[in-house]
Amino acid sequence: QVQLVESGGGLVQAGASLTLSCSASGRTFSRLTMGWFRQAPGKEREFVAAISWTSGSTYYADSVKGRFTISRDNAKNTVYLQMNSLNADDTAVYYCAGTPYGRIPTITTKYEYWGPGTQVTVSS
Repeated sequence: QVQLVESGGGLVQAGASLTLSCSASGRTFSRLTMGWFRQAPGKEREFVAAISWTSGSTYYADSVKGRFTISRDNAKNTVYLQMNSLNADDTAVYYCAGTPYGRIPTITTKYEYWGPGTQVTVSS
């Protein structure tokens, strides 16, 4: 079993940067593809970014490509999401998720483990 806990959310102004962290418990973190999703009020949860455990490859939603960077530190059982040039459309609850799939899935049903989420609010 893996437990995930996100941190680093908050209120920032448009154009600012923020780094989210997701800490995992359990011994299998290094064998999990880790993803970030977000959910804005009244909207479905959407894929943001993910990093594969097999190849270290990354994949991003078009809406964040070039602004967000996902990375992982297996020694610390932590995955990060560096977010730059934030805008109001990035306001959402951000969730960390894990899956044993080696390839990167972008749909929520492929992820087994989820954190409780952290709120990111960008004021314009």
